This record gives sequence, structure tokens and C-alpha cells, in this order.
Amino acid sequence: MRAQFQTQGGIAYIPGLQKPITIDVDALPEADANRLRQLVSAVRFFDLPTRIGSPPRGAADMRQYTITIEDGGRHHTVRVAEPVPDPALQELLDTLRAQARRQRSSAP
Repeated sequence: MRAQFQTQGGIAYIPGLQKPITIDVDALPEADANRLRQLVSAVRFFDLPTRIGSPPRGAADMRQYTITIEDGGRHHTVRVAEPVPDPALQELLDTLRAQARRQRSSAP
């Protein structure tokens, strides 16, 4: 499984620092990989609509996230706007954001 994750918007948004990150789930430590797979399954990611939520009017500092998951021939992209309505989806976003931070900090 591969996940691509990107954040757009937010306070002090700097586009160059928010490039999409591709996470090879199979290359992660087993516990992290299992957790990501479990979260993708829990939110029924491949059944989600392509857009979830929209920032409240005048909410210029709200973030939006784009998640693309590829798994066994399946491919789906979802764009999620804050505030995130589903706690399980928020947990998936938090986990992907943490993995993206780790990957950015270990990049040369």
C-alpha cells in the first residue's frame, strides 16, 4: 500500500514546504504499517466521497488535506477540509501527518 499526503492552507502556509509526501506503507515498521492499514479500513477509505467538508465562510486559515491511497490495484483520492467531522478520519489524518513529518525530517 502507498499513501500520498499533502496539506494545503493553514496559518503561515508556505507552499514549498507542503509538497506531497509519498509513504510506502510496506516499508514502515510493522506496527506503523498495521496501524495505517487499520485506519484506512476503519474509515472505509475507498468508499469515501472525493470531497469531505468545506471550510467555514471566512476561515482563511483552515487546512485542507489531500490523501491518495493505492492498494492492490485500487486507487482513490479524497480531499478533506477542516473541521474534520469524523474522529476516525481525523485519526488517519493525524497518523499520516506524523509519518510525513518523520519522512521530511529524515530527508537529506
